[in-house]
Amino acid sequence: MLPTVIRSPHAASLPAIFIRSLAIETVSSSSDPHLPPPPKYPAAKTPKSRLYPQPRPAVSHNHTALPKLPPTFGRNQLLPVSNSTRALLESIVDKFDAPIRYAFAYGSGVFEQDGYASSTTTKETPMLDFMFAVAHPAHFHSINMRQFPSHYPLHARLLGSSYVSKVEDIGPGVWFNAYVPMNGVTIKYGITTVDNLCSDLLNWKSLYLAGRMHKPLRIIKDDARVRLTQQVNLTSAVRAALLTLPEQFAETELFERIAGISYSGDPRMLLPAENRGKVGNIVRKQAPQFKELYHRLVVGLPGVHWPAHSSTIQQDVSARARSAHLRKLPANLLTGVKNNYSRSGKSTPDLEADESAYWVHLAGNEQLPKVLTQEMSSIVRYPATVQSLKGVVSAGVGKSIRYSSAKIGKWWAGS
Repeated sequence: MLPTVIRSPHAASLPAIFIRSLAIETVSSSSDPHLPPPPKYPAAKTPKSRLYPQPRPAVSHNHTALPKLPPTFGRNQLLPVSNSTRALLESIVDKFDAPIRYAFAYGSGVFEQDGYASSTTTKETPMLDFMFAVAHPAHFHSINMRQFPSHYPLHARLLGSSYVSKVEDIGPGVWFNAYVPMNGVTIKYGITTVDNLCSDLLNWKSLYLAGRMHKPLRIIKDDARVRLTQQVNLTSAVRAALLTLPEQFAETELFERIAGISYSGDPRMLLPAENRGKVGNIVRKQAPQFKELYHRLVVGLPGVHWPAHSSTIQQDVSARARSAHLRKLPANLLTGVKNNYSRSGKSTPDLEADESAYWVHLAGNEQLPKVLTQEMSSIVRYPATVQSLKGVVSAGVGKSIRYSSAKIGKWWAGS
């Protein structure tokens, strides 16, 4: 006869696995030697806290394949850096307890830029620039503000993470924390959402994030969705640049056109807030990275010839060949181009009646390069202006003055 398990008034609140374990232990303690040994139940796992999730480990790009994508897809995006730089970048991102879906580092602190030393009056190393894409910005800022309160200005800490995420959502959808000391260096990092990032990469909604990602960068945490949309963004940049270039041109001309997209309407390029020779400085030192980033994409397009050993590119500039590039540009840019032609008052084939004839007509117009440049500048101008004004809110007055002074120094050196 099995002994009776004594029930306590608190037993109802005990976990079921604990009650089963108690009953088994009572049974096994009886004097009947013929009873089988009690089964062993695995110990209950302690649930992970949802309030303080740990960041994902940095992804090794040497051998890890992205889920649901071919292992070699987007390999042009995985630009190498020195082991010391890679270790530094990954150690910085690993410091953050808040969850980060996708992270990359960019700028002169990661890839060398020509003329940087001559424009700097101090011996300080360049500030390292990071961009973090997260799933839930209020959640990220709540955890990050608790871990690193000094990264945020006083008013942001007082108003809380909901306020920060609302300010972040204005304009191009980025919040920056600047002049942050970490791991022996000074960093600036922006926070955006994965949805906002992918939307800009696909549609060029603001070109604020997509434009930054036209240039060489080092991926620290990878994400399959972003990898896919970034490949679309890079191809769109190639198409837009090709439509503004002649039948034959040097590869550096292509790189400069692509790098210049995000600066074309930036008000800082007109005001004393940015080095006017920045595009040339970037391309001169980073030409190998640009070639790694774009060569496979360019040669995969119809009508373009670019041997790997050559620095000269040739393309078919017929209206029909150019229309194949034009009609595949991002939606926001295409809308601007179509509206531009509509305002001009010139007769064009009806888009709905004959779509092919419409795009061939626009692609054969000699004003197309000028129209594309105008419309890309128009996309960049407003978000870039808003983000510059947001800098005072996100960084605080002191850091904003310090950042602006550094930019004015670079502008003066490049003027």
